[in-house]
Amino acid sequence: MPVLPPVRGGPPRGPGDYGHVMVRKFAVELLGTAILVFIAVGVATLMFGFRLAGGSAAAGVVATALAFGLTLLGLVYMIGPISGSHVNPAITLGALLTGRIAIAEAIGYWIAQFAGGIAGALVLWGTLSSSPFYHRSVTGLGADGWGRASMIHIGVGGAFVFEMIMTAIFVFVVLRVTSATANAATAAIAIGLTLTAVHLVGIPITGTSVARPWSSGVPPSARCGSSSWRPW
Repeated sequence: MPVLPPVRGGPPRGPGDYGHVMVRKFAVELLGTAILVFIAVGVATLMFGFRLAGGSAAAGVVATALAFGLTLLGLVYMIGPISGSHVNPAITLGALLTGRIAIAEAIGYWIAQFAGGIAGALVLWGTLSSSPFYHRSVTGLGADGWGRASMIHIGVGGAFVFEMIMTAIFVFVVLRVTSATANAATAAIAIGLTLTAVHLVGIPITGTSVARPWSSGVPPSARCGSSSWRPW
């Protein structure tokens, strides 16, 4: 997760080059977040909203967890060399606190991530709502939650603690496997598998947010359930 990847032909030589690099970083963060929302939240909606998993909650959980993990794995290889492939405000916060990026850059990442989450959710909503089987109040686009919105009806306190723990684990893994002493070739695999594992345990409990922007990116009118979990 480099602080400033070199532009083609060498390192940045002036303000113009620096600005170009920042624009590229923010653009791919927006694109990466939108892709992750469109694919992974799309799978979650098909599994649980359209109930393509049938009566098997386990099948839906596994399919959704794999969708998030495999999509992020691909994104790390695709946009990682440009921006580090954060696509998550918590990862950006971790990079900021460990001195990998500056505060101005972190703010740009956060804006891009929220914009990407909203864009991906809107495109997904527009796509799925054209189906005659889509009903806004029933199908939605999925919602993280507690109480009746949780498979195990976990309370709000338990949901908050669980999300904090899962987010910390995910951030720690990402920061460790992208450190200077880690094997960069296997970082994407470790990150993707960790996100998959977090979703396998988290979906039945809260739906799994881990501070991701798509928890806030789903349009309010497209959410289902009475309590949408957004830990910020």
